[in-house]
Amino acid sequence: MSSTKVICFANNKGGSGKSTTCANVGYEMSREGHKVLLIDGDMQLNLTLSYFDEEKALDFVKSEHNLYSAMVQQKDLEDYIVHTEYDGLDLIPSSTLMSSIEFELFPKWQREMILKKCLSRVVSSGKYDYILIDSPPTLGCWVMNIMCASDELIIPVEASPWGLFGLANMFDFVNQIRSIAPQIHLLGVAITKADERKKYFKQTLETLASYDDITVFKTIIRIDSNIEWSQDNSRPVGVYKRNSRSAEEYMNLAKEIIEYVSR
Repeated sequence: MSSTKVICFANNKGGSGKSTTCANVGYEMSREGHKVLLIDGDMQLNLTLSYFDEEKALDFVKSEHNLYSAMVQQKDLEDYIVHTEYDGLDLIPSSTLMSSIEFELFPKWQREMILKKCLSRVVSSGKYDYILIDSPPTLGCWVMNIMCASDELIIPVEASPWGLFGLANMFDFVNQIRSIAPQIHLLGVAITKADERKKYFKQTLETLASYDDITVFKTIIRIDSNIEWSQDNSRPVGVYKRNSRSAEEYMNLAKEIIEYVSR
C-alpha cells in the first residue's frame, strides 16, 4: 500500500492564503528531503505562478499540458507532471479554462470521483511522499472532487475582520462530503496574514478556539512583504529570502504538518 499522503488546501473565502501556503509548505517539505507533487486546481494559476513566470504558465495553458485538459479527458495525471527547478518538487499546472470545470464535470458518471481516479496511479506508485492540492474559493463539484481525492484537509484562515466569514459553511460542506469520502480528515486550520498588533488577530484566535475538535496549527504566518516579493519573482519565499521571518514560519508550519500527518 502506498504511503503517499494527499493534502488539500481549501477555503470558500478568497484571499485566505491557500495558494501561498500550499506553495511554500510544499517547498519546505522538499527541503526536508520529501518528494512533493503540487497540483494547481485554481483557474487563477497562483500556484503555477509561484514556480513559473507568466509566460511559461501561459505556455502550459496553450499546450494543454495542464490539469483542465487531463480532467476533461479523464486522463492519467502522471502524464501531466512538470518538474520545477527544485529537487524533489514537481507540479501539475492549472489553466484559465478551469473556470468552466463545473460545467464539464456535471454530466460525467461519478463526477465527484474523477480527480481521484485520474490521480490513483500517481498515488499508488508511491513516488511522492506528499501531494498538495490548491483549491479555488468555492464549494462546488470541483472542490468536492479535490476533497474526495484527499486524505487530509488544511483550511488557511486570514486573520482579518472578514477572515472567518463562511467558515461554518466550510465545516458543513466537509461533513456532507464524508458521506461519499469518509477518509477526508480536517488536519487543521492555519492562520495566515496575521498582524499581532491588530485587535482582530486576538478575535480570530478566540473564535477558532471556540470550535470543538478543531485543531489550529501553532505556527502563525504573519504579514511579510517578502512573501509578495517572492511571488513577484515566481519563487518560494524560502528561496527568495531564506533568512526572512516568513521563510522560517513556513518551514515550521511544514514540519508541524508532517508531524500531524504521521501521528
